[in-house]
Amino acid sequence: MKYIIMCGGTYQQWETPRQLIKVNGEPIVARTIRLLKENGIKDIAISSNNPLFDSFGVPVLHHMNTYNAVCFNNFTGYWCEAFYPTDEPVCYLFGDVVFSPEAIKTIIETDTDDVMFFGSAPPFAPEYRKPWGEPFAFKVQNQKHFRESIEDVKRLYLEGKFKRKPIAWELWQVITGGTLNVIDW
Repeated sequence: MKYIIMCGGTYQQWETPRQLIKVNGEPIVARTIRLLKENGIKDIAISSNNPLFDSFGVPVLHHMNTYNAVCFNNFTGYWCEAFYPTDEPVCYLFGDVVFSPEAIKTIIETDTDDVMFFGSAPPFAPEYRKPWGEPFAFKVQNQKHFRESIEDVKRLYLEGKFKRKPIAWELWQVITGGTLNVIDW
């Protein structure tokens, strides 16, 4: 399985791409690459059109991603375009997430025959500002189901079925056939 770290799109409120912010002196994306390699993963790539990601020692996969976040829930383009198109099994890791070693190990060791979603869930640390968990990875064996779900998210959004512009939670709701607009851990 290929592991693709998603580092596309733009975030206007950040001077530096979030994936390049240093935590303990190490860029977030470099930390993710290191943790994957420490767990025996060799097939790693970054998905981005930004040349700043060309220096991390893994292939950079270029594709059109017009997502542009001005601020929370105010963006242009489809967030769902962030997933590099491929027909092969792949694990998409969000590039701006500071993964713990345990989270990476869990993602690697969890098998699926369709699509698996990984995210945080309560209880949250006191400094956590949102009342819901954050998504951080999709492990995809069934690319057909995954791609059809992305197209369904776009269609449902245009039909006004979502309370906000669709991101990872909305994609997961469509993949699982869950209730729209309800975050289900």
